[in-house]
Amino acid sequence: MNRTTLPSRLTFAALLVLGTGPATAEVTVLPSPAGDGSIAPNLSAAPDGRVLMSWIDKLGEGRHALRFAVREGERWSAPRLIAEGTDWFVNWADFPSIVALPDGMLAAHWLVKSAAATYAYDVRIAFSGDGGAHWSAPIVPHRDGTPTEHGFVSLFPTRDGRLGAAWLDGRETLPAAGSGEETGGAMTLRYAIVGPGGELGEEALLDARLCDCCQTAAAVTSEGPLVVFRDRSSAEVRDIARVRLREGAWTDSQAIAEDHWEISGCPVNGPSVAADGRRAAVAWFTAANDAPRVRVAFSADAGASFGLPVTVDDGRPVGRVDTVLLEDGSAIVSWVESSPEGSSLRLRRIRPDGGRGEAVVVVPAGQPLANGFPQMVRAGSELVLAWTAGRVRTAIVPVPDLPRQAPATPTASSLPQSR
Repeated sequence: MNRTTLPSRLTFAALLVLGTGPATAEVTVLPSPAGDGSIAPNLSAAPDGRVLMSWIDKLGEGRHALRFAVREGERWSAPRLIAEGTDWFVNWADFPSIVALPDGMLAAHWLVKSAAATYAYDVRIAFSGDGGAHWSAPIVPHRDGTPTEHGFVSLFPTRDGRLGAAWLDGRETLPAAGSGEETGGAMTLRYAIVGPGGELGEEALLDARLCDCCQTAAAVTSEGPLVVFRDRSSAEVRDIARVRLREGAWTDSQAIAEDHWEISGCPVNGPSVAADGRRAAVAWFTAANDAPRVRVAFSADAGASFGLPVTVDDGRPVGRVDTVLLEDGSAIVSWVESSPEGSSLRLRRIRPDGGRGEAVVVVPAGQPLANGFPQMVRAGSELVLAWTAGRVRTAIVPVPDLPRQAPATPTASSLPQSR
């Protein structure tokens, strides 16, 4: 364990943006259990407070392994194998995950090629009832059997203790037989319940047209699951939307905020969501009007409505956000910020009324930070973070405080409250 205090390496121009000078983060380096060349970390918090991390190890000759470890104080447990294979779809933006269900059952997903086409791959889900020592035979949650994209998965517990899965599903992107068309329809968002015995429960179409390669995210409120994603209109407006499961039925998709970001291709930059009871926070990246921004919006009614969004970034965001929610209603958002010296990984605490804490720099510009989506999860008064830089790396940062007189001014906007 190496405990260091890392000063922000910011240029004078960046100091002017921050206003209060460079933030100093006390970063505790948590030695990573992942090997050299490892990629795609994913963090999750178990109901009992444990922190789980999965990642992909490259084994050579096209073979990969999905492993996981559990945080044990100031170290990680010995890695355990979930699955390995030679026909996997391995991608910096579409990565596996692991979650713990309320009864202690573990569930994990990864992606396996289904045909020769680049984006023809399926979801695989496996369960473990003994802490990850043994895993079930993998289950495919979708039943279409088409050689198309199935990925960007969000796993979450259902009210009856089973596993819910939401994913991007490309079954409609194939042209209809005999149509003479070269391309088919749009990417869809679908959902299914998966039982630990391999049984598939109800399946639902959640959205019939959304962005092709932005991550989905899900959190469970006291009123049911809340799934967020980047929607896609017929006019190529790609703003963040959500659906909710209420009394056994999914709502129609609704915008979190109407950024009106019109873009002809997928930005590969999905949202993040966190929930606690009826409170929820959603963070996302947008470049509407050619102005890149990371924003966060809060809900006090389990995602039925959201307040005006608050800008999180320091002026040059790349996005790739994550979010945690605190007891006082504030959220901590992590994101990647660019500068002439390189990209940095930052986080900031935001209040629902718009009050902003200072930016905390976890990985300064000039230090390695590979393509990928840094992960963040809360463990008591600490934040555990994971990112890729030559290998999967992990660290611990104290939960940052808001300044005593943080400005309480939400982003100026003409947006109506989203309902």
